[in-house]
This record gives sequence, C-alpha cells and structure tokens, in this order.
Amino acid sequence: MRGRPEILFPLFAGLETLDGIGPKTAKHYSGLHVDTPKDLLLTLPLGGVDRARRASIREVDLPGMATVEVTIGRHRKPAGRGPYRVEVSDAETVFQLVFFHVKGDYLERILPSGSRRVVSGRVELFDGVAQMAHPDHIVPPEDTDQIPPYEPVYPLTAGVTQKGIAKAVASALPRAPYLGEWIDLELLKRKGWPAWPDALQEAHNPTGPQDLSRSAGARERLAYDELLAHQMTLGLARVSMRKASGVASTGDGALRQTVLDSLPFRPTAAQLRAMEEIAGDMGKPERMSRLLQGDVGSGKTLVALMALLVAVEAGGQGVMMAPTSILAAQHYASLKPLAEAAGVVIENLTGADKGAGRKAKLAALACGDIHILVGTHAVFQEDVEFADLRLAIVDEQHRFGVRERVRLTKKGRAADMLVMTATPIPRTLSLAQYGDMDISVLDEKPPGRRPVKTALISTARMAEVVQHLRDAVAEGRQAYWVCPLVEESEVFEATAAEERFKALRAELGEGGVGLVHGQLPMAEKDRAMADFQAGRTRVLVATTVIEVGVDVPNASIMVIEQAEIFGLAQLHQLRGRVGRGAAASTCLLMYRNPLSEGARRRLSVLRETEDGFRIAEEDLAIRGAGDLIGTAQSGIPRFRVADLESQTALMAVAQSDARALLERDPVLESPRGQAMRVLLWLLEQEKAIRLISVG
Repeated sequence: MRGRPEILFPLFAGLETLDGIGPKTAKHYSGLHVDTPKDLLLTLPLGGVDRARRASIREVDLPGMATVEVTIGRHRKPAGRGPYRVEVSDAETVFQLVFFHVKGDYLERILPSGSRRVVSGRVELFDGVAQMAHPDHIVPPEDTDQIPPYEPVYPLTAGVTQKGIAKAVASALPRAPYLGEWIDLELLKRKGWPAWPDALQEAHNPTGPQDLSRSAGARERLAYDELLAHQMTLGLARVSMRKASGVASTGDGALRQTVLDSLPFRPTAAQLRAMEEIAGDMGKPERMSRLLQGDVGSGKTLVALMALLVAVEAGGQGVMMAPTSILAAQHYASLKPLAEAAGVVIENLTGADKGAGRKAKLAALACGDIHILVGTHAVFQEDVEFADLRLAIVDEQHRFGVRERVRLTKKGRAADMLVMTATPIPRTLSLAQYGDMDISVLDEKPPGRRPVKTALISTARMAEVVQHLRDAVAEGRQAYWVCPLVEESEVFEATAAEERFKALRAELGEGGVGLVHGQLPMAEKDRAMADFQAGRTRVLVATTVIEVGVDVPNASIMVIEQAEIFGLAQLHQLRGRVGRGAAASTCLLMYRNPLSEGARRRLSVLRETEDGFRIAEEDLAIRGAGDLIGTAQSGIPRFRVADLESQTALMAVAQSDARALLERDPVLESPRGQAMRVLLWLLEQEKAIRLISVG
C-alpha cells in the first residue's frame, strides 16, 4: 500500500467541505485540535441536555430545561435598555420568553402573535414569573424533529458554537463507511461492540447520560481502536527490531559467579528473577528488547552488570549509556571494582575524551580488548566501532523514545537492548510507553537500605532547619538542599539557588557549601559534584539536576524547599538520593502555607510510604496520565477517546491482541491484517506502516 487508501480521502478532506464551516471557522477548529472531518468525528460529546417534549413547564423542576409547544401572545418591547419580552402560553400556564439586545423586527418575524411554536431552553423564576431567556431552539410544530430528544453537548473553543459543531458532525457522519473489521471478532462479539461507523453514529447521538459514559459500548469500541492502533505501532517496532535477527549470547556463568561470590550480600529474589529473564532473552536468536524497571535503590546496577557479563562470557562486548557525564562516571566507578574482580576490562568514554587518549580507547574497543564500555551518548558517534557488540544498556533518564531505541540497536549489528528506568511506572503507562518491550520489575529493596524518615515543616521554621543542618554538619554529615522549581525559566531557578547558596554560606561558613544548577558550565557542575562526593563541601545547594542518580553514601539529609510545587515522582526521586549509607537519613519537605488540597495529598502520600510503585499509582490518580509523562516527549499519542487512567484493562487486551495478530500475520496480509492497515492510516500511524516490511 503506497499511501493513504482512497476510501479514507473524504475523512481527510478540508473542514470547509462540511456543512456550516467556512474558511474562517475552519481555522477556529484548531483550538480543538481538529483539522479534518476524521478529527471532528473522534471529538465526542462531553455531555447532553434532555429536550424531551413536555405538555407544560409545570412538569419541570425549576430552574430546569423545558421543551414545550406554546401559543405566542403579546410582544412587550422595552422602553430604554431593558429586555424584550414575549408572553406565551403552554397547555397549562403562561410564561415569558426574554431577549436582550434585539435588532429591528426580527422577533416579530419569527414569533408572530397568535402562531404556534415549539421552544426549548432553561426556565427560571424571577419575582414569581417563569421566564425562558434566549431559547436554544424555536421551531414551528411541524419541524419539531429538528430538536433531538437528548441533545449532545460538545467541547467548544473560541469561534465554534454548539449549533455549528452539531451541523458539521451531521454532515461528517455519512463520510464514515464500513472499513472492514480490525478488532478480533471473538472480542467484538464478547463485548457486544458495534461496527466502526455504527459506533460513531451512536456516540454522536446519545439517548441519555448512560451513552456518555466510558463504558458505553460505542465509546469503548472507539477507545479500543485507538489503543489497538497504538499497540500495533509498538508491536511493529518490536518486530522490526527483532527482525534484524539477534545473536544468541549464552555464557557459562563463570564471570557472573565470581562477581556474586565477591559481594558482601546476597541479591534479592527480584534481582535474581530479572537476571534470569535477561540471560534467557540473550540466549535466544531474536534480539532482546527489555525494560528493567526498578525503584530508587532497588539494585538495578548489579542486574545491569550481570547482563553485561553474559555478553562478555559469550565472547562479545557490552555498552552502558548514561544521560550525563556525572552519571556515566558514577556507573563506571560502581561497576569497575566488580568487573575487575572478574578480570573483565572496563573503560569509560565521554565527550571529555580527546586526542591520543580517545584514539587509544577506540582502537582497544575495535579490536575487542575492552569488554565493557560505559559512557554518555558519545558512544554513538560514527568513529566508535565495537569488535562484537552484543548488549546495549540505556539508562532511561532522558526519555528514550521508540525511534531512539531502534537507532541504538543498529550500532551493534544485532545487539540486544536493555533499557533501565528508576521511575516506577504504573502498569497502564508502561504498556503505553514501552509496549514494544518485555518488562522486568525490581520490586524489593536490597538488605541494608535504611528507611528515610520524612517530615513536613513549614517555611516559617526556616531558622530551625538551618540550625539542624549546622548540627549535622558539625557531626560530619552531608546534606542536599534543593531549591524550588520556577516555571518561567531556568534562569529564575538559578537565581533562587544562588540566593539560597549565599544565605547558607553566611550561616555555615564559606568553604562548606557548594552550588549546582542548570545554568552552570558543565565543568563547574562536575567540579561541584566531585567536591561534594569527596566530602570537601558538606552542603550542596542544587536545582533538580541532582534528581538523577548521583550517589553520595555519606549524604543523609535532604531538604526540599517549597516541596508542594514538585510532582510526587520527582519528590520520590529526590528523596532517593539519601539513605544510601550507614547513617539514619531524613528528608525535610518544606512547604509554604496555605497548602492546596492536592499538595496536602501529595505530601502526605510521601510521608506515609517509600514504595515507588504505590507513589506512581497515586501520582497517576492525582495528576492524570498526560501530565505524568509529559505526553509530548514520551511518544505516547494524545488519545481523543481513550483514557489511560480508567482503561488500563483495555490497554492490556490491546497489547496481547496486537502481538497475537503479528505472530500470525507479520506483514498484515490477511483480511483482518488489511483492515488493520486501514486503521493505522485512519489514526495517522504512518510511521507504523513504514515498519511493515514485506517478506
């Protein structure tokens, strides 16, 4: 299939081809992210208005909506600036239609005295008189069918009206033909879902509030279409990643055993399980694509090293990539002694490597003398050649999308891929973001990690906090002080951090306080971190740049200023920077009064638990999916109908359904496969279509 199928052309025509939309109005629709008739059809009503016919307004609880047939009586024109009133009578009582800012004889033309009309609108009592101000509908009795018994209410934006959108939708609906069935027929039957065109008809013509709920058949089906197309795209990425068939890497376990024997503790059951899953994948001829998900301090580094050692035992090489040079240096420092204990050669490569030193490293890498390489994305540069790259590990702090994952695996002819993330992700989101990968979860903490005591304290007690810090520093302890996020820009954040840095230096002495923020040159950041790691500075004032992975076991205090403006996941990550050493650790969440309800809820969740997965579920409940993952950079589409929070179960069904279809029909040639191609074009997943390779 070369391009979009012709049957879809009417759905992708200009909006001005629909009734009631001219070129000017068409521009307004972009406020609803609607650019084509297809977008409009997937913009479903948010609510509805009961316009069932009544004999009299007396049948309605006032104030309320009423649709009644009336006889038009006297017109009372305003003297001066008042409203224009028209007396009308229904089967049982008399009331008034009220209009403001009336031009000319318009009302006399549409409401001639003595005529019959059906009016529909909100009726309220004013000084004991029932009034309907500006009726939503006024029609002759023979045209009553123009007023739906239950009228859908659409989301609006400047320049778009309810009447306009209803008219446009009515003219777009006939453009949605039957397109074949892309949903598994068994599932369709079990759920009792309508076919695609019928689902659109039903969703846009609700008969009551029950038709507006997410669980209404028509809406659920349309949501499933979106989730299925998304999972299909991820599934195709997974197939194309595996198609470049991998190399089976199996080791004899000797190096891994040496390392495990040298450890002062036994790995947790979760670590052992993850090691087994990864080694199992690496031993298969298909390429591995796995996510290792673990909370702060759950021991991902050891699992990563075991995976790298499988590659080395099998006679190949492994690479581990971190988002910053600080983090790369830290991974390198923690892996080096363990790797060397097993006689494995490990090196690091960052942008700082220049000249002869860099050349020597590259030569050793190309001939296989370096077994494991740790670095920043500098390891992607053209001149970096491996002798036999078997495994690439990415530390997922910088939101590696599906595209980047595909690019990375191209570096090693057939390298297996392991992505690590320290952000516990609720199941729905991990399916949405990493549906192309298999997932290993580290859900327990290694022995010896001490709980962090978390306390809430108001900024009014700043002096006490500084005194607490002074005492701790005198005892030889170290602390982080995180400054508030400033929405407008990093420059403001830097200023806030610099002010706090000056204030703390005045209190605690010149030499003991360091500073790191996003505006500093890389070399200065690295120096500030190194000083803190080495214990030359006792307190590190920072913006959230330290959220990511810096390991200073001696740091046992974390102060977070204006904690109420941070997200839950971020606070949890920051707190995870302490509690890594032997000392009892505390995290002080400083807040400004008054606290909003949401902020209070966030902070108390944090005080109650250190379980990152529970925190992530709470975060999802509080903020919603779009916010949680920053949809724009995460590669998750903005769904028009589907809702990630409430439709977790549907997302899981979509994933297994998409994978099952690809097992049976990898190039989508069966009748259902062909319909699936149409769905991918319909929901603009052209990227996926390019991944369907022939043969």
